Amino acid sequence: MIRILPYRDSRQLLERRAARLDEAERVVAPIIRDVRLRGDAALLDYARRFDDFSGTTFRVSRAECATAANGLPASFWDAVDVAAANVREYARTQLPSDSMVEVSDGRRLGQIVRPLESMGAYIPSGRYPLPSTMLMTVIPAQIAGVRRTCVASPRPNAETLAIAHRLGITDVFRLGGAQAIAAFAYGTASVPRVQRIVGPGNIYVAAAKKLVAGDVGIDFIAGPTEIVVIAHDGNPNWIAADMLAQAEHDTDASAILLTTSQALSAAVRSEIERQLVSLPTAEVARQAIDRFGAIVVCDDIEQAIEFSNRLAPEHLALHEPEWLGRIESAGSVFLGACSPEAAGDYATGPNHVLPTSGAAHLRGGLSAADFVKVISVQELSSDALGRLTPTIATLARVEGLEAHARSAEIRREVTDVTPC
Repeated sequence: MIRILPYRDSRQLLERRAARLDEAERVVAPIIRDVRLRGDAALLDYARRFDDFSGTTFRVSRAECATAANGLPASFWDAVDVAAANVREYARTQLPSDSMVEVSDGRRLGQIVRPLESMGAYIPSGRYPLPSTMLMTVIPAQIAGVRRTCVASPRPNAETLAIAHRLGITDVFRLGGAQAIAAFAYGTASVPRVQRIVGPGNIYVAAAKKLVAGDVGIDFIAGPTEIVVIAHDGNPNWIAADMLAQAEHDTDASAILLTTSQALSAAVRSEIERQLVSLPTAEVARQAIDRFGAIVVCDDIEQAIEFSNRLAPEHLALHEPEWLGRIESAGSVFLGACSPEAAGDYATGPNHVLPTSGAAHLRGGLSAADFVKVISVQELSSDALGRLTPTIATLARVEGLEAHARSAEIRREVTDVTPC
């Protein structure tokens, strides 16, 4: 049964559970080295060892993806089309744009935006295959203009392959775990090297992404999923359902309610127990609720918001929209009682690939902007350079960089050459 804690006893919830990445890194490091050394041969060995792979090639053919697409009902495609359209719509709002500004002193400053050339999306297919993650990872990259989008999934189901077909992805690989991350990071004869790897995965996928970061771009290193709900009143049935929706993901998932109401606390706990009885995923959700779930009774809403900001949860449900202005850190925020977290997982448009384990202190979720480079541009008139040359030369010489100083001063010398 979920714990009900007074605020004074809630500090333990702020102590992040160690993801045990060190141990996982020791496991995946030799796998990464082996893939770099032996390429496809290593990938085939690991696919057979870890993923029960029995084929001869891990590239999924276009024909197989097309067959999967043709075998699914119209109701599935209706849902996919709505979700995909909303993800595209939101992704377009996230992209920075080219710009140039003329400054009065002769400086012309701005930026150009260019897409990455390639990306690799990891699509989980363990306890719960997640074809929706295909939409969330690939569509923002396509909106950004990435030319080559690649997908790896160890046991892709028909829905995952069908969405790959619908999105026009031709580089689909039946690969999982650290070996898939290594293949995307360094390339093999069959798997192209990509510039950025995105998407959720288990602790071994997270450890592999950590080890290859620097050689390839990544989104972030994800830990167990989490939700915080802040409500001073509300429908306990809805709140319990939202907490269980997160808890069913994984036995390590965290679901926390912050409230000022003792009555709501008791009602939500009772409702969680009632809903667990009929929940098909209760075996997983029960463990998560009992181990990492909590209801914290706060003295006031300010205390609840302060707690949430310190935690920086992956998902934050605010039952009163006016509290939004006080939120400083969260992966994604769900405003009002009619905005369940599950809507964000599938259909509203914002991304469901989100930072966990406090990473929301540093950034938000995956974005179309993660797939572009913003390149600064600067142009000086002759007068502008003249005004800046003393500043440039002084600071350069302070740092001992004489050639820097001279590169500005030489343009101010009177010569037969037309000045800049």
